[in-house]
Amino acid sequence: MRIGKQDQAFTAIATSDATSITVRGHDLCDDLIGHINFTDYLWLLVLGEKPTPEQRQMMDACLVAIAEHGLVPSVQAARMTLAAGPEAWQGAMAAGLLGMGSVVAGSSEAAGQYLAALVDKAEADGTDLEEVVIASLKDHKEHRRKVAGMGHPQHSSGDPRADRLLQISDDLGVTGTYVGALRLVDKHATEIIGRPLPINVSGAIPATIMDAGWPTDAIKAVPLIARAAGLSAHLFEEAQRSIGFIMSNKADQAIAYDGKTVPARDKAAE
Repeated sequence: MRIGKQDQAFTAIATSDATSITVRGHDLCDDLIGHINFTDYLWLLVLGEKPTPEQRQMMDACLVAIAEHGLVPSVQAARMTLAAGPEAWQGAMAAGLLGMGSVVAGSSEAAGQYLAALVDKAEADGTDLEEVVIASLKDHKEHRRKVAGMGHPQHSSGDPRADRLLQISDDLGVTGTYVGALRLVDKHATEIIGRPLPINVSGAIPATIMDAGWPTDAIKAVPLIARAAGLSAHLFEEAQRSIGFIMSNKADQAIAYDGKTVPARDKAAE
């Protein structure tokens, strides 16, 4: 497709006229506002249909699990941005969300893609999924790559958030192929890689929500939306009692300068 050209100029999400607003085939004012909760609305917006009770509960659980995790780098960036520009909530929120990459929060997307690739390969090759998982882990070991969705620097014996999400998935009857793949990775990862690699929350979120019917290509939306709630709390607190400059000052104290120095001047000679 040529840059700037759009062959299919359509959207199926929303439209409006002088008297109504339509979202995914529903009248916004008559059918949705006051009649639907936000998680159901999120599912409707993305997929075009309301979730089942099980899908809603699984999504709710994932959003709650990832919304808040303390003063992680993305939160620090947001709070320091607001301290420097108290009027710019949107800039501070953006700073926090832009800081969600492959290491913090955004890692759910990588884990979802990894699980999908394992399942797709097993189905395409007609191979046992466990064999595919073992071969993949050996390849990770050989090329010294991190296993997406596995391991945690603090929760080395197991991420309690992941354990809880997997339990909820089992209880709801949501558990399927992707959770199965994740558990196979968990079964073999520590032995093959040679160090403790329990399932982390970034592995549990995509596995459970993809089994519930959420598309792999929209996985990143889940931690982004959830962390927006957590960032809202931090920004409101920052506006009430600021710690942004305290964090900045602590960084100055913690980081030593090891660059070139300016030769000392002989003031006596001057």
